[in-house]
Amino acid sequence: MFESAELGHKIKKSVYEKEVPGLREELLEVQLELAKSTAFPVIILVGGLDGSGRGATVNLLNEWMDPRHIQTHGMGEPSDEELDRPMMWRFWRALPPKGKIGVFLGSWYTWPILNRVNGRTKDADLEQSLERAVQLEKMLVDEGALVLKFWLHLSKAKQEKRFKELEKNPLTRWKVTKRDWKRFKQYDTFQAVHEKVIRFTSTAEAPWLVIEGEDACYRSLTVGKVILKAIRDRLELATVPPPRTVAPPLMPPIDNLHLLKTLDMTQKIDKRDYKVKLDKLQGRLNELTRDPKFKYMSVIAVFEGNDAAGKGGSIRRITGALDARYYQVIPIAAPTEEERAQPYLWRFWRHLPRKGRVTVFDRSWYGRVLVERVEGFCSEFDWMRAYSEINEFEAQMVRHRLLVIKFWLTITKEEQLRRFEDRQKTGFKNFKITDEDWRNREKWEQYEQAVCDMVDRTSTLVAPWTLVEANSKNFARIKVLKTVCDRVEAKLKELHDQGIDYLDKPKKKG
Repeated sequence: MFESAELGHKIKKSVYEKEVPGLREELLEVQLELAKSTAFPVIILVGGLDGSGRGATVNLLNEWMDPRHIQTHGMGEPSDEELDRPMMWRFWRALPPKGKIGVFLGSWYTWPILNRVNGRTKDADLEQSLERAVQLEKMLVDEGALVLKFWLHLSKAKQEKRFKELEKNPLTRWKVTKRDWKRFKQYDTFQAVHEKVIRFTSTAEAPWLVIEGEDACYRSLTVGKVILKAIRDRLELATVPPPRTVAPPLMPPIDNLHLLKTLDMTQKIDKRDYKVKLDKLQGRLNELTRDPKFKYMSVIAVFEGNDAAGKGGSIRRITGALDARYYQVIPIAAPTEEERAQPYLWRFWRHLPRKGRVTVFDRSWYGRVLVERVEGFCSEFDWMRAYSEINEFEAQMVRHRLLVIKFWLTITKEEQLRRFEDRQKTGFKNFKITDEDWRNREKWEQYEQAVCDMVDRTSTLVAPWTLVEANSKNFARIKVLKTVCDRVEAKLKELHDQGIDYLDKPKKKG
């Protein structure tokens, strides 16, 4: 796999100096054209062996290009804030918007590689990490990004030679550390893991380009020319036609029976029982979030439902039981200009809470398979692929001890009409009713089908949907609160069973 990168590729310095001015000029031109068009983002990963010129290559790209339109990220040791979220959170936050170039020195491959080489994980763990990386890159490409991955390689003999040359020169001696020599002794282990990574993750959407790193002139010209051609070729595709979905159509059951029709919408609770249960459940939720083990987890509550189904009232009953310092409610509306310049999941990744916190989403990432699907705001290909992308997003959250609780609040078409008319008649409720709400009623059956498809395809063992019969607001609020309490309590028990308590105990000396 690395044979062609050990042939001794070289470029004469005179040739390099002759070609660089023209290359730099063309790179600047294509970069400015990209920035002006805001057509797509460019994501560049620079990986490879120590001593292969990764840092020098990244520095050169920043020297050759306009710094206003390039963002460089040296992803070293994660901070405490980053460790509190899923591993991919730090990379999602750093993604460049459309029209910009993002360069990553250290990427979502770095820590899986190091963990495997140092024996902290097994092959199965590495493969799972690589699968997540492949899924991320496929999603980025499907969202329009140009992903370029460079792997700078050195043979074992050339790496040793490189280290010794740097050490001999007093001006460059600082570039070689004890860590570099330690990793050199692990060269064969690194080589085996690197080969597996490249073989597993060099895909049609985002292939690895393996480049020999010994000769700086060859390395720099190669990287520069690849970037230039890739961006130029992509810009020449003025509009990229969306991929077509060649899949069986999603159709309603031929007997017209679906999930929502099986719910008992007559369920109610009288006011006296409601008040008693509300106080009891809010007290229980407050106690659960003050449990010492709660600081090792976090909660994400997702609220979706019919217009006027009572999402806001249910949310307020949850937040009324919590310390205001430790929760956040994220209302989701149409994406802003900043959000439209990023993949659709970006605006949700950025709001993931730290451990010990609760985040409530008033509408969510499910807009892609509901509103955007029904209203035609995205292609069939986009909302069809979103099911698996959303499942992977939630699986990553759960893997990091984020408890995902999802509610669909449903009401009948007749009850919705009654609430709409009540909002129109009541002055302080007028703001809750819009022309769009009335238009959505005309597509009631389409939304029903979209909801059923959503539940069928995204109600997983790790993040199941809870369907809430919401014709009675009091009944719905109690069901929501009880579900939250039960799920949090079960998660705390799971943490206890896993031995999380040991984190509270001081470490033994020696």
